[in-house]
Amino acid sequence: MTPEVGRLLSLAIEKPAAGGRMIARADGQVVLVSGAIPGERVSARIERIGKGVLYAEVVAVEDGSPDRRTPFTDPLCGGSVYAHIAYPRQLEIKAQVIADAFSRIARLPLTVPVRVAPSRDDGYRMRARLHVRGGRIGFFREASHELCDARATRQLLPATCDTMEQLGSALRSLAAASVQTIEVSENVDASGRVIHLDTAQAPGHALDALGATPGLTGMTVTPSRVAAGDPHVYETLQVGDRQIVLRRHVLAFFQGNRYLLAPLVGHVAGLVGAADRVIDLYAGAGLFSLAAAARGASVVAVEGDRVSAADLQANAAAWPGSVEARHEPVEGFVARCRDQPDTIIVDPPRTGMSKEALGGALALGPRRVVYVSCDVATLARDARQLVDRGYALERIDGFDLFPNTPHVECVVPFVRSG
Repeated sequence: MTPEVGRLLSLAIEKPAAGGRMIARADGQVVLVSGAIPGERVSARIERIGKGVLYAEVVAVEDGSPDRRTPFTDPLCGGSVYAHIAYPRQLEIKAQVIADAFSRIARLPLTVPVRVAPSRDDGYRMRARLHVRGGRIGFFREASHELCDARATRQLLPATCDTMEQLGSALRSLAAASVQTIEVSENVDASGRVIHLDTAQAPGHALDALGATPGLTGMTVTPSRVAAGDPHVYETLQVGDRQIVLRRHVLAFFQGNRYLLAPLVGHVAGLVGAADRVIDLYAGAGLFSLAAAARGASVVAVEGDRVSAADLQANAAAWPGSVEARHEPVEGFVARCRDQPDTIIVDPPRTGMSKEALGGALALGPRRVVYVSCDVATLARDARQLVDRGYALERIDGFDLFPNTPHVECVVPFVRSG
């Protein structure tokens, strides 16, 4: 077969790939297919040709899966790649992707199936980046700058969509064309909802009107100027018999699923001993730090980002003697640290831990490492390093923080052997 863009292929879909496409083969060549489900036979059109791989999209289903459903929205609208797959099968596919990454990348075949905790798929997002074009606000379609309707994806609460539509009307009437993106952050019960306007030129006189949009409790503008209300939202979570209260800035990183936030935090906190000395790396606003402290642990929390570190310091102040906040890069902290913690919690960005961060953390000799990851490939890569340094993988738990997408959050505890 001579591959060429536009050619139709009849393909048997074998298994899922990370990133949302499924794997098939044509004359021995790997084809990554969008819009398919493992076990199906489909007709797919070649979209582009990569190095050693073809990319194709389904144009017709020849023999469909019983798990295929009519998509509730455009599957190419951001956050909807799996919209054509029944939700229970989505969870199975994500568990397969995790197992495949650990087998293929980490060379650690899993002996126990991975369970992925389910989420409601409507209104789950507490954080989102929306784009503005001509006063319209929405998500981008995959691999494009074409705007699509955020409400139809069901990721945001109806009230959030209402607020964004009113904000869009205000942007149009005020001719605030310089606004390109909007960051939205809200708490679990949506009693707090703050936006950040990313704009090359602040709309000046329009700020007061935009900040008064119903449903907003605060607004900031580039670079990080408070234009209205409070730039923070506040969260209260129950951990065991204690409550933790966290503030977070609209631009601070925070776990984004309102339905799985408490289960995720409770799970991570449950992996920490009541009297443990804990180092929490990439601590953000202190979500896991405060949860560990609520369990009785003493925590040193490290965050390099300026905005998140300010929240971390404010949140740690309510736990004197239990949580010590440090604002510095993880690599610098672990290089200078001389403490030997019982447990290290890491929740790195999608790129995983740098060589210096991982090596420095393990040099501290923790008994346990609790790795929280939003990217299974970099998690598997770092897991291999942990195992090579004498740590045993205990279990893997998945949390479906992003329904209808290929993304999955994993929590993996590693315990030092011997």
